[in-house]
Amino acid sequence: MTAGLRKAGLRRLTKRAQFLNAARGPRAGRTAFSLQSIGSDSEAPGVGLTVTKKTGNSPERNRIKRRLRAALVACAPELQAQHDYVLVGRREALTLPFSKVVSDLSSAIAKVHARARDAGELRR
Repeated sequence: MTAGLRKAGLRRLTKRAQFLNAARGPRAGRTAFSLQSIGSDSEAPGVGLTVTKKTGNSPERNRIKRRLRAALVACAPELQAQHDYVLVGRREALTLPFSKVVSDLSSAIAKVHARARDAGELRR
């Protein structure tokens, strides 16, 4: 799972506290996912994925996570160092064209950082 993320220079979020911390920061919602972001102390950007059981059965949830992981790798240059990002997947990620998912993620990243600049600095 993490080979593609590591090649893109991304750090994987593994602890629940990291996910809860990211939930306190700016958010950007899109059709296929919701993006949460917050500043961190690590140099490399951290990424985490979550898809709830309400979304579907395990094969569907895993397909959503694979698509979102691939979109993260495609958008890796746009992710800023010393930030953690959490993608909360939605069922629509299964049916949207992949190019739309990537463009939505790109715009969500820009929106999260614009909100952080407007609010001053990303909270830690």
